[in-house]
Amino acid sequence: MAALRVLLPRLRGPLRPPVRCPAWRPFASGANFEYIIAEKRGKNNTVGLIQLNRPKALNALCDGLIEELNQALKTFEEDTAVGAIVLTGGDKAFAAGADIKEMQNLSFQDCYSSKFLKHWDHLIQMKKPVIAAVNGYAFGGGCELAMMCDIIYAGEKAQFAQPEILIGTIPGAGGTQRLTRAVGKSLAMEMVLTGDRISAQEAKQAGLVSKIFPVETLVEEAIQCAEKIASNSKIIVAMAKESVNAAFEMTLTEGSKLEKKLFYSTFATDDRKEGMAAFVEKRKANFKDQ
Repeated sequence: MAALRVLLPRLRGPLRPPVRCPAWRPFASGANFEYIIAEKRGKNNTVGLIQLNRPKALNALCDGLIEELNQALKTFEEDTAVGAIVLTGGDKAFAAGADIKEMQNLSFQDCYSSKFLKHWDHLIQMKKPVIAAVNGYAFGGGCELAMMCDIIYAGEKAQFAQPEILIGTIPGAGGTQRLTRAVGKSLAMEMVLTGDRISAQEAKQAGLVSKIFPVETLVEEAIQCAEKIASNSKIIVAMAKESVNAAFEMTLTEGSKLEKKLFYSTFATDDRKEGMAAFVEKRKANFKDQ
């Protein structure tokens, strides 16, 4: 939740854009953002790419940035051509946390009555898969934002931390809950109680990250994964995502029942018929998202 930018070494110069791919395609809505860059990527424009772009503040997650992020997410969710989304930051920082200056003078009444940080939840309500491509610092709210995504790819120099304890508070956007489910109680407790950071390699070993790539190829690798996901039926992908996420909310028995219901539901779709027919006929499936 909170950013410990005061504890980080001062960085010289602006952050370099992490994406080193062909020319970016225009964002569908044509929106002009202040804190993010949103583009459609991939050979067939099937991937939505969102880059946090507040380099002087190490991509600290101010309200304006979150509002723009939610707007871009909504646009990509409604875009029938987009099948998956990649969320990234800069080479030096994915996001160093929430904006301390915005929350420093808040009272309990302010937080409670306004449901402070509630608007961060839009990301976890997405039906389309979101891949976090994390380079550099993912601290506090930055770590929480990454954990809200469905898959986390990390650059080899990425670092993860929940350092809120060092400024007299605790994570408030799911850090204590998602981190514990991802890495287990002992490591999560150590990170939350000490504020210590872990490397990309430690994060992968603990199960927080699925793959590690060189800094310069990370975003391109995430886009390739997103393209692969987007090539499948969108309605079936959404069902699969719902079923996997249910494992964090339900008992094994309840989750298995939901899985069966969703599995049965695929038999009501044209894409299930097309997928199995293509397999039997030894050809590539032509999904229509129906």
